[in-house]
Amino acid sequence: MRLGLAASLSRPGSNITGLWWGDEQLVGKQLELLTRALPGITRVGVFANLGDPTYDALLKSLPAASNALGLTARVIDVRALSDLDNAFVIGKRENLQAFLIGLNPFFISHRAEITTLAAKAKMPTMYGIREFVLAGGLMSYGINLASLYRDTFPRFLDKILKGASAADLPIERPTKFELLVNLKAAKALGLTFSPSFLATTDEVVE
Repeated sequence: MRLGLAASLSRPGSNITGLWWGDEQLVGKQLELLTRALPGITRVGVFANLGDPTYDALLKSLPAASNALGLTARVIDVRALSDLDNAFVIGKRENLQAFLIGLNPFFISHRAEITTLAAKAKMPTMYGIREFVLAGGLMSYGINLASLYRDTFPRFLDKILKGASAADLPIERPTKFELLVNLKAAKALGLTFSPSFLATTDEVVE
């Protein structure tokens, strides 16, 4: 809606429908999981492309989400590869104890570089999708993109082929999320997850 592509989620009113999985609905849970995995942390860096208007909702929800957990959230503007190195420099300089990196096409396409930098910096990092964990990242909490493409888009296509108008099909938000942890990455960081935390995971990568 912020981009002007749809009037509302319930009634797009244009030739567009589908899914919206903005980070703002997940940031509180992602921060909570970070505090459970890393007891005692108080300062977290949050990567955000401040030139992307889809981040507006996340930035508005971040203060309440972080304050509720006793965290100070430092937003770091990352828009290009040249910003990545500087982001980790900021993390070290400001004594940030963990990073949160959500869904954004730039972050996803450069997940190998990001997870490598996080490992070199010894920075525990929470990501928005499993692909980061499979690339060597520490943990992720979010949607399963492959599952959404496989299960949800065919439903929309079926309705449209049967005569439904995209303008009348509500834009859906995902309701199923998954937590993955990478024990190899944890070991490299010198971290040990508690049994109670591991019991809440959907998948453990070793």
